Amino acid sequence: MKCVSLFSGCGGLDAGLRSAGFDIVFATDVDPLCAESHKVNFPATNFVLAPIQHVDQEHFAAVLADGPVDLLAGGPPCPPYSKSRFYRSDKPRALDDPVGDATLNGYLKVLRLVRPAMFLLENVHGFGYRVHKEALTFLDAAAQELGYVTNWAILNAADYGVPQIRERFFMIGSLKGRAEMPAPTHARHPETTSVDGILGPWVTSGKVLADLDTEENAVDAGHFAGGQFHDLLAQIPPGDNYLYFTEKRGHPNPVWRWRSRYWSFLLKLSPDLPSWTIQARRSNNMGPFHWRNRILRIEEVKRLQSFPDHWYLAGRVEEQWRQVGNAVPPLLAEALGRAIADHLASR
Repeated sequence: MKCVSLFSGCGGLDAGLRSAGFDIVFATDVDPLCAESHKVNFPATNFVLAPIQHVDQEHFAAVLADGPVDLLAGGPPCPPYSKSRFYRSDKPRALDDPVGDATLNGYLKVLRLVRPAMFLLENVHGFGYRVHKEALTFLDAAAQELGYVTNWAILNAADYGVPQIRERFFMIGSLKGRAEMPAPTHARHPETTSVDGILGPWVTSGKVLADLDTEENAVDAGHFAGGQFHDLLAQIPPGDNYLYFTEKRGHPNPVWRWRSRYWSFLLKLSPDLPSWTIQARRSNNMGPFHWRNRILRIEEVKRLQSFPDHWYLAGRVEEQWRQVGNAVPPLLAEALGRAIADHLASR
């Protein structure tokens, strides 16, 4: 099955689709470091380093000459639809943002040029918010005008075996009727979940990081967390955040007011739960942090995103982190890919 990938990043979505049986025949991104990472991990893929606005019919000539494309996949950059835009009133949201408008229209332009049997579009879960209804309606109408039957949902990566609570918007479109989203394989409380089949419990941070979490590498200067609040961070229980030091929580010496900071401020992992969402920016005060009160290492962030240990990432630590944080977890992508492959095979 042939797949064209847009906004490919370091290849998280593509890795999962490849595991589900798709051949990534074309990929593109505007970031040179993502291009380097992708080329190492997908050496046979034709990668084009260019803004989506510059990708045109000529780029797909060889791909289309080799037969029809089965899948177009990608996630247009998400800041215009992110939760942070609710706090950044100085910045435009959704289609009012020039980047959001250009990238979404760029995706639709390629959809028209390539006309695959199916498409998969990913974005932050805020894309499905009522306040962004205009963008969702625009996307849905444009896809239906091209003959696609669409289906969208907010999926939690933890429900598909990823050791991370990460909710994202996905839309699947098909020229061959409605395609269903993949059924969850895991649940927080599998014994109380009434679905067909047997679900496993959520995969925990402690389980996937166990062999990386030793006394020998417990602390190092390069991963010092909390800055001036490091001593307070050390007092916060695993799985909690700065709210531990508020009057509402009953702390005898409160430091912060309730909800006066971002929720991820001084946020710590619990080894007994999946990670909280891995952000695209490495920070010394915005978590999640390791329960040993330090910044996570790249090796750990890859595990929490379900990347293979050997996955190559170009650039400095901060640049590698950004690539991983922006990616779709490969395990979730594989579940989506298998559902799409099943739909293609049944039609």
